[in-house]
Amino acid sequence: MPVTVTYWAEHAWTDPVVESGVVVDVADGRITAVRTDVPAPPPGAVTLRGLTLPGLANAHSHAFHRALRGRTQVGSGTFWTWREVMYHASQNLTPDSYFALARAVYAEMALAGITCVGEFHYVHHAPGGTPYGDPNAMGEALTEAAAAAGIRITLLDTAYLSSGFGEPPNHHQLRFSDGTADAWADRLSAFKPADGGHVRIGAAVHSVRAVPADGLATVAAWAEEREAPLHVHLSEQTAENDACRAAHGCTPARLLADHGVLGPRTTAVHATHLTDEDIALLGGSGTGTCMCPTTERDLADGIGPAVALQRAGSPLSLGSDSHAVIDLLEEARAMELNERLRTRTRGHWTAAALLRAATADGHAALGWPGAGRLEAGALADFTTLALDSVRTAGPLPRLGAETAVFAGTGADIRHTVVGGRHVVRDGVHQLVPDVPRALADAIADLTTA
Repeated sequence: MPVTVTYWAEHAWTDPVVESGVVVDVADGRITAVRTDVPAPPPGAVTLRGLTLPGLANAHSHAFHRALRGRTQVGSGTFWTWREVMYHASQNLTPDSYFALARAVYAEMALAGITCVGEFHYVHHAPGGTPYGDPNAMGEALTEAAAAAGIRITLLDTAYLSSGFGEPPNHHQLRFSDGTADAWADRLSAFKPADGGHVRIGAAVHSVRAVPADGLATVAAWAEEREAPLHVHLSEQTAENDACRAAHGCTPARLLADHGVLGPRTTAVHATHLTDEDIALLGGSGTGTCMCPTTERDLADGIGPAVALQRAGSPLSLGSDSHAVIDLLEEARAMELNERLRTRTRGHWTAAALLRAATADGHAALGWPGAGRLEAGALADFTTLALDSVRTAGPLPRLGAETAVFAGTGADIRHTVVGGRHVVRDGVHQLVPDVPRALADAIADLTTA
């Protein structure tokens, strides 16, 4: 029998306004009705005190990077020196250790109000490149970890075939590579997750430096045939742009366009260093852009042209990427504040527009267009932010969107509901009782192996 639950939200953001006394009826994992101006909880309703939002979508994650938090903030360096530390961490992963780490990381996400994650997954094989007995064991570990943490996942299985233009994988990257784009497609086509209810399978091009030009169309065709999401790291570093011009006489965005990678189901991640033509290519094709402001500033990548991209027609989403912090409200805030620093003007996005990037548009980028909204027919995925913490107390409830984006943090999340199921209740994860201990143990096992 379908499970029926009624929730009563003290306040709820229904895009673009905040309503008070909102009843959300849920059956079989979906919202069946939303009623406003209900002054008190109906009999039997579950009460959500604070501001209820649609569940947040983390559109770009590398789960194992969570083990780098704190370690890569010591001293100075560049993206490229950071990458060497990342490679070292990746070498100790096994299917079992990756499950334990990802379960804890995804539980941390649930505590921060994230109900769906886009996992940009490229650690496919054992060190040295030998496939596991199940060639998709690592992907299976990630999808099972999401189930164990109670959130949805789009596994963006990533083609990663070379270390640079015309260069074979280095010894660290051997476990990332399937050898050819066709072999990547064959492996992924054989992947059948144990429980598909919380899983979508998508594809990714790691970058134009990691997938030879003659393999780009293969990855794009795999996604096109299945109407699956396709993501790609794009122009995160100026060195990538320079190398692409030297190898192909064009920018990475142009190379992707020429090989059929861009389009409405494609999301470019970072898109930091673009030309005006690049922006027009992404916007004109309806390609989305996932901004990861915390990682982009942590690695000193730069500030991407998010305003120009959106104006050109590129929908924006947000990701925590390397997990220096896991906080989609911080990512939303940072996108606006970074643009203020760059332009010395304020108000590039409304709070509602920033929340939209963190909710509906993020879910759409991950292949879940039926999520990210508080409306009948949508997936029953939502989260509640306290309005009485030291950060959020004071503003009028009708300013809840502004309070959430410009003052709130993941630490203010009190409830997270996924498919109508209460995954986080009163700030406590219901499936992973001690998330800090789970994180500490999994990271210790990984970094001391």
